[in-house]
Parts: sequence; structure tokens; C-alpha cells
Amino acid sequence: MTSIDLNADLGEGFGRWRLTDDEQLLSVVTSANVACGFHAGDAATMRRVCELAAERGVRIGAQVSYRDLAGFGRRAMDVPSDELAAEVAYQIGALEVFTRAAGARVAYVKPHGALYNRVVHDEEQARAVVDGVLLADATLPVLGLPGSRFLDVAEKAGLPVVTEAFADRAYTDEGTLVPRSQDGAVITDPGAVVERSVRLAGSGVVASRSGRDIGVLARSLCVHGDTPGAVELARRVRTKLEASGVRVEAFA
Repeated sequence: MTSIDLNADLGEGFGRWRLTDDEQLLSVVTSANVACGFHAGDAATMRRVCELAAERGVRIGAQVSYRDLAGFGRRAMDVPSDELAAEVAYQIGALEVFTRAAGARVAYVKPHGALYNRVVHDEEQARAVVDGVLLADATLPVLGLPGSRFLDVAEKAGLPVVTEAFADRAYTDEGTLVPRSQDGAVITDPGAVVERSVRLAGSGVVASRSGRDIGVLARSLCVHGDTPGAVELARRVRTKLEASGVRVEAFA
């Protein structure tokens, strides 16, 4: 039976402000990408999400980013490699405290936002992120876009790599994500997201923005937690995947 992991970005709040419905999403997904305080999240939020995830058996991943609370980690930044490596390790270490307190552990690492897109092509920044992961824990899997420099550098460094696809993001003909600054970058039609999810899981194919079928072989499927109606959408995706004979299970 085909299997796939279902992940979502969680803990993306700060103080009294909450963006994601963490409790409800944790009843659907198998892996939680938890914000570690640099683009969103704070200590209390990280602790709460880790406790909820551990109770439900959901794997906990460190979602590391540029230090950009005001821009939600989606603004391009130039950070020196040694500084970025240290900040990646710092974020993983902060989350590890709360996972251990909840009786779990950090199971993987996923870059967020501008950093995620930067390391698809930028080998220097990709190497800095990998160095940060190695500094924190050289056994941690990393989650990223198929064909990215990040996964290539990580694999050469000995880190386990896991490929990821996006049900609710538009793709270019080259297999990269259409920038959020462009119209149509986010797929908002629930039916289309569900259909794309099943096709990605079943055949590893997705239609690009131009309509071309491209191969995207992925072990994990992301549904963004900050999308309007994210909980119901995630439920529909999981229900349809399982009805189509796909086993939904964590990769880590």
C-alpha cells in the first residue's frame, strides 16, 4: 500500500495572537512543523504544541527560519553562514527542551518561508542550515523540496533526507514553488487541493501553473496551517487519501 506523511505548520502564534488551530490540526496530521520563535512562536506556545502533539502521537519537527518575526519569515534576508548555522541550532535546541518535557523528541527539521525557498538554489545558505542541524543533532532527518540544493548538501553530509510536496501551492515547470508574491501561488479551491493531494500521493505527479505534468516524488505532503479553513481542508485531504488506498503515516 502507498503511504505518505501529512504535515502542517503549527505553533505559529505569539503571545495572545494565534494563527493556527493547533489542537484541531493535531487530530489530522501525522507530523507537526513547530515554529521555534524566529518567524512565529514563543516558549509557552512551543510547550503547549509539543504537549498536544505528544499526547496524540504526532511527530514533532523544528521549523527553523530567518530571524524575522515582523515579516513572518517570508522576507528575503542575507545572513552570514556561521550566524545562520548557529541560529538554526539554537532553534532546534529550544524546541528540544519542550519535546523532551512532553516525553517526545525533535524528529526532523524543516526550513520555513524565505529560508525554505532560498536553500532550494543557494548552496551556501543550504550548507549553513545543514551545519546548524549537524551542530544540534547529526541524526535528524531534514524535510525539503525534491531536487533542492538543501537536500543534496544534507545527503552528502550524512543527514537522512525526506522529500516534500505541497497540495496547496502552485508549481513552476521546473518543479519549484511559485513565489507567494505572484497571483495564483496558493491554491484556494478545496476540491483542487484534495485532487492534487491524491495524485501526488498516488502517482507522484502534479500539474504546474502552466498545466504541464511534472514529477514530484514525495514522502510527505504539506497542508498549510494558516490557510483559511485549514482544519476542514486537512480532514478532507486525509479522508480522500485513505479512501483512495493511501496509508497516512509519519515518516519519522
